[in-house]
Amino acid sequence: MYIDKNTVITGAAGKPIAIDIFYRDEAAAKPVVVYAHGFNGFKDWGNADIIAQQFAAAGYVFVKFNFSHNGTTPQHLQDFVDLEAFGNNNYTKQLYDLNCVIDWVSDENTIHNKAINKNCIYLIGHSMGGGIATLHAAKDARIKKLVTWAGISECKTPWTNWSNEQLEEWKKTGVAYYLNGRTKQNMPLYYQLYQDYLENATILNIETAICSLTIPILICHGSLDTAVPLEKAHDLHNWQPSSILFTIESDHVFGRTHPWLLTELPETMQVVINETVRFIIN
Repeated sequence: MYIDKNTVITGAAGKPIAIDIFYRDEAAAKPVVVYAHGFNGFKDWGNADIIAQQFAAAGYVFVKFNFSHNGTTPQHLQDFVDLEAFGNNNYTKQLYDLNCVIDWVSDENTIHNKAINKNCIYLIGHSMGGGIATLHAAKDARIKKLVTWAGISECKTPWTNWSNEQLEEWKKTGVAYYLNGRTKQNMPLYYQLYQDYLENATILNIETAICSLTIPILICHGSLDTAVPLEKAHDLHNWQPSSILFTIESDHVFGRTHPWLLTELPETMQVVINETVRFIIN
């Protein structure tokens, strides 16, 4: 199996995007699966390499990447060391980044050109990445199938349930903080995130985006998800009835944790992968 980790390209505002690519050593061009991580995530979170290897073994080119403003750097791929970038992240920057990655995948001058079937590019997005993938698929004809894992239904992460008082305080101070439960860091969120949402409300409307899609869509969601409740998956499915809704008794990350020290995936994550592979094969 060919594995090339941490190729760096330029993303939003000139910040770096680190990319991993996995595929079997075959001359024939293969469909490409591009994976977008969620809020507070990164491409190497948990058992992402195991997931990548499974898709590669199934006959796909699997690409995962770090959004340019997710707080990691190419030198510190699993640590939030660039909190200034994290605080300046927003949805339109992530859409820009995902387009950069799709352009990279489609570039005939990459060393992976012969392995990639550019007519078969599929997107998988987890949580906020699911929302970004949905928005991007609606405006990019290169995307032939879409899969969301615990995907959001509106671009309001993480302030979905904030009170008006909290929003006013955010506007007044210019920054809000939330505690990362895993790293115990106070992560900054600059008010520009909310401004970006308000200024680009039409572009960032996931309901409009999924309604416009005519490509096959698979929506996977855990019934025990407290971060993005199951009702959000039902919203997506109701907005686009031609989609397939697959639910499983699991949490937001389908049983995964970071770091992941085992060689096998949790059962629920494995079921979701099997369902996803079955969907994109058909």
